[in-house]
Amino acid sequence: MKDLDDIHALMTDIGARARSAAAQLATAPGEARAAALDAAADAIMAQADAIIAANGQDLAFARDKGLGAAMLDRLMLDPTRVQAIAAGLRNVAAQPDPLGAVIAEWTVPSGLHIQRVRTPIGVIGVIYESRPNVTADAGALCLKAGNAVILRGGSESFHSARAIHACLIEGLRAAGLPEDAIQLVPTRDRAAVSEMLAMTDHIDVIVPRGGKGLVGLVQREARVPVFAHLEGIVHVYLDKKADPAKALAVVLNAKTRRTGICGAAECLLVHRDIADTIGADAVSALIAAGIEMRVAPPLDRVAGTTAATDSDWGQEFLDAVMAARVVDDIDGAIAHIRRYGSGHTDCIVTEDKAAAEHFFARLDSAILMQNASTQFADGGEFGMGAEIGIATGKLHARGPVGAEQLTSFKYLVRGNGTTRP
Repeated sequence: MKDLDDIHALMTDIGARARSAAAQLATAPGEARAAALDAAADAIMAQADAIIAANGQDLAFARDKGLGAAMLDRLMLDPTRVQAIAAGLRNVAAQPDPLGAVIAEWTVPSGLHIQRVRTPIGVIGVIYESRPNVTADAGALCLKAGNAVILRGGSESFHSARAIHACLIEGLRAAGLPEDAIQLVPTRDRAAVSEMLAMTDHIDVIVPRGGKGLVGLVQREARVPVFAHLEGIVHVYLDKKADPAKALAVVLNAKTRRTGICGAAECLLVHRDIADTIGADAVSALIAAGIEMRVAPPLDRVAGTTAATDSDWGQEFLDAVMAARVVDDIDGAIAHIRRYGSGHTDCIVTEDKAAAEHFFARLDSAILMQNASTQFADGGEFGMGAEIGIATGKLHARGPVGAEQLTSFKYLVRGNGTTRP
């Protein structure tokens, strides 16, 4: 390993080894990649106490930095969350191997038979912040898709990431795969991020997973292509034909289950016809659940609210804070979301099928929901086993990025001495 003071040399070395590992993974059997993930899951469970102890170091570091409760929750690992990490690895291992899958095939008049088949992208760079489970999720998904990966975790999760990474390496070793297939940048130095963004010879795509500051930096400075997830400015719209019980259940879960994740609802929109009934009940229930509600009239008639300001619209709070306002109709809700949303996830609560279809057709968020909590905006909940992030761009990968989305494709063309006239 190069001297950690020489970040350029360090990252060049990591990149070269990742590129070599990617070439080996491209032809490694799917059974070997799955076996590596199952062995890594075994290692996670065997090392659960050590992982939680390492996480304790990270939590102490984060508290010293003054991180808030929501961010500490994102960082924290306990036995249940460690078990979930292991389960995620096993879920990815059990999925069908995406490599070599035939996406489409056809025969043209010349007699050529053409297939479009899935192939690895190559080397993925993942830059993330405080959630230590991303170490396992990103490593697993990249490996499943036959890619090598370079992981650069946040300074807050430094020790947790190292402990989890060691388990991934144990899995690679057990399956006879190159240990350089999953590498963790061994320094908190931010210069490593700048190096990754310029490693066009070694990294094929960068996936940033974190707050607006991180993702904005990556988008501005990257010379490598980016799968971007900018912000989770998530809206829930209560339509005039919303079922009261469903509305209350969806809104409460969308906001309160975990306030610090990107699928947490940040803004409640209420049809004017139900402002004093379902809307007011939802706002009251959120306040009772400990949420600070920043509202515009007439929702300010609900006891315990505070007045919303212009800066509250389009805000990703990632905390026990939510904005709320009344709109005249469904098109008013759509207009608000188009202006202030981030294209991540938006939900309509309604029993009116036509209204739901209108909402789905007029908005182009990566994920649109009807009568379901936005906390389901997660690759694991979509049956992908895990996700590397939610891509809000429109090219290549969009929405939850699982193993299949971390592949490219190539064309296989077969003839029989076929020539072109």
